[in-house]
Amino acid sequence: MSRRSDLDRLYRILEDLAHRIGGPYRLDDPRVRRLVPARGVYFFFEPGEFREDGRTPRVVRVGTHAVSTGSRTTLWQRLAAHRGRLGGRHPGGGNHRGSIFRLHVGRALINRGLAPAAAALSWEQQRPTDPALREAEYRLEQMVSQHIRSMPFLWVAVADPPGPQSHRKVIEANAVALLSNLGKEPIDPPSPNWLGRWASRPAIRESGLWNVDHVDEPYSPEFLDLLEQYVRNTPAHPVV
Repeated sequence: MSRRSDLDRLYRILEDLAHRIGGPYRLDDPRVRRLVPARGVYFFFEPGEFREDGRTPRVVRVGTHAVSTGSRTTLWQRLAAHRGRLGGRHPGGGNHRGSIFRLHVGRALINRGLAPAAAALSWEQQRPTDPALREAEYRLEQMVSQHIRSMPFLWVAVADPPGPQSHRKVIEANAVALLSNLGKEPIDPPSPNWLGRWASRPAIRESGLWNVDHVDEPYSPEFLDLLEQYVRNTPAHPVV
């Protein structure tokens, strides 16, 4: 089987997943917190990003959680870190130092000239003490939250124990490797205006994904059987 046929199969599986869970959803949807399973893998799409057919939404990030032995991080905790804060003293903000996804999106906004210039001085360093820099970071955090919350996503329930050999890690790593265009003939390349083209990391720009790990690795097609199995076992048609 070719990489293109494996990609087609992956997207068919994700279409089935969308039907099962009534998705895709967005992180600003108040229903999401009670719908997501305790453990799983997520797939983000992005407005304006499509496959080569011009109509099928293109996956732009794959992620999971609890891949270290003994980890207690839940899927929702990981997604909430990407979403950012809804209220509190800094509504709409977030913590890019606790979410590599937020860090990459923020840096791309800086590089594209859409963010407060002062935020570039501290974005990839320790939290600043200067009030002006903190305010600039907060405004950029708000922009990052707005961007990520606009991105539809799906989840598949994968409830095996935490650990580096967990099925969550197998699915994440292989899905990223399959979707990545790094060092390969491009299939489903990002649009000219995809924000990731302004990312600092070549792995993001060249893979077409908001991922850095696994983008340069080979994939095992057998993971699609595993993913399909978990999709079939993911609770269907949640009551919302």
